Amino acid sequence: MNSVIYREHILDHYKNPQNFGIVECADIIHKESNPLCGDEIEISAKIKNNKLADIKFRGHGCAISQAAASIMTENLKGKPMEEIMRFSREDMMNLLAIQISAMRMKCALLARHVLNKALLKNLNEKNNENHKRMKKELQNE
Repeated sequence: MNSVIYREHILDHYKNPQNFGIVECADIIHKESNPLCGDEIEISAKIKNNKLADIKFRGHGCAISQAAASIMTENLKGKPMEEIMRFSREDMMNLLAIQISAMRMKCALLARHVLNKALLKNLNEKNNENHKRMKKELQNE
């Protein structure tokens, strides 16, 4: 595919985003923005059987930030959490498949950043819950 087709792919995801909305009864939800340009993305997701059962986004901003969120959610939905946790900056750039200038890099990576923050928050909450549960069990012994 040439760069024109890839650019059209970005515009198509911007105009017709996949997985736009919010996941009902989400296990994780997080929102961030890029203060330099005003892009905003909120990711919500449901984890079931150690897989990303459902993932959606909502927000507003430039074509790159919104298309990146659409493409990322489309690509990651249904994958094992182990794979989701390894989803890298390079993976995101490969999904976009277009040259991104340094000025637009934060736009392109915002969805990945939000997902990572949401996952980290979820892990911390689970660890805190496990810690509290274990502490309570020890006190009852």
